[in-house]
Amino acid sequence: MIIPVRCFSCGKPIAHLWEEYKERVAKGEDRKKVMDDLGLERYCCRQMFLGQVDLVDIAGQFKKI
Repeated sequence: MIIPVRCFSCGKPIAHLWEEYKERVAKGEDRKKVMDDLGLERYCCRQMFLGQVDLVDIAGQFKKI
């Protein structure tokens, strides 16, 4: 639901890069270029960003029972 603080595979801190990544991609920049600029070089860190689905807003719509 939310981006992990660290990459699961290598342990590099990545959560602080998520907001900038999301904003730049929303503006229409190429995902590869944004990840290169942010310093995400390892495949494991890149997959954390590419595989992330923002479900916080969707999950917040449901009531707790």
